[in-house]
Amino acid sequence: MIDSKLPTTGTTIFSQMSALASEHQALNLSQGFPDFGAPPALLEAMMRHVKAGHNQYAPMAGVVDLRQQIAAHLQRYREVDCDPDGEITVVPGATEGIFCAVMASVSQGDEVLVFDPCYDSYEPAITLAGGRTIHIPLTVQDFAIDWQRVEDVITPRTRMVIINSPHNPSGAALESADLEHLESLVERHNLHVVSDEVYEHLVFDNRDHHSVLQYPALRQRSFVMFSFGKTFSVTGWKTGYCVAPPALTTELRKVHQFVCFVANTPVQMAIADFMAAEPNYPATLSAFYQRKRDLFCSALKASRFKFTPSPGTYFQLLDYSALSSAADTQLAKNWTREHGVAAIPISVFYQHPPQQHYLRFCFAKSDTVLLNATERLCRI
Repeated sequence: MIDSKLPTTGTTIFSQMSALASEHQALNLSQGFPDFGAPPALLEAMMRHVKAGHNQYAPMAGVVDLRQQIAAHLQRYREVDCDPDGEITVVPGATEGIFCAVMASVSQGDEVLVFDPCYDSYEPAITLAGGRTIHIPLTVQDFAIDWQRVEDVITPRTRMVIINSPHNPSGAALESADLEHLESLVERHNLHVVSDEVYEHLVFDNRDHHSVLQYPALRQRSFVMFSFGKTFSVTGWKTGYCVAPPALTTELRKVHQFVCFVANTPVQMAIADFMAAEPNYPATLSAFYQRKRDLFCSALKASRFKFTPSPGTYFQLLDYSALSSAADTQLAKNWTREHGVAAIPISVFYQHPPQQHYLRFCFAKSDTVLLNATERLCRI
């Protein structure tokens, strides 16, 4: 036996609910992955590079062509210039990138601010780095940041702030005023930022995604994480990238090279080819996923759920308070077994869950699955 470094950590709720959905042959609207195919040209590029023998180690920072395409992508969509060599690192998934950023920046006793409900990988990374996680709840109604509350918890030990926009699980998206608040805060308190922007292209209703890369003071202090899995519907390829200024990139790579060393070579080469051939593809995603969100929400109008259409991501929260007073963790399991629809309880994303009754449903599914799921939910 060994003394666990993560004694309170078990199997993630995502794995648990997907396993339960499989066991009961339920419609799996729990774990966040599409059930439809990736762009055919991307898959063809992947097969082409595998068959061409591009199956050995890539450069530690990522395939050069891909880093150059990422730089072009950032200029096209965020109007920022990034150095492919000194500021962009390809990582095997944003979760690995976040882990490396935290390990590179956080020391024993440092405090890191996170916003609840927060994604479940943040705190374990902070704990393993020897840091202390400070949980700040988002506002109950609209999942916004109370910046005065942030100011009130900062101490001389505060080292980093982790933000996520568009936000998993709520779908809320930060506005420019939020990033201006953050910019002022990190300058005054000499903080670093990890910005989880994996759903950058999934923002709806004519809203814009605001990236920390677009705010000069934030850019100089931030590790910004992006995901090809989310953008190109290939979550199983586990490939993303981190953008950070040269000094932070150097420290990130020191950790990255001893965690996994490199990301998958043919995957990187295939993505580079696809980005070069289809640079406008990400611009199609907002309308594509908004239509799915609207289909899902429209079909639920006859139900007893209460909801506000999600501003971003491919997740929709449903308030079930008119249907049950049961804890969301138990209800999610019961409804998977009894009604054949799996969802994620959001209380697991909190240190101290508030009195609310939400389940998170993923609408990155075929229309048939969405309509079958809403039919079942409307019968509850």
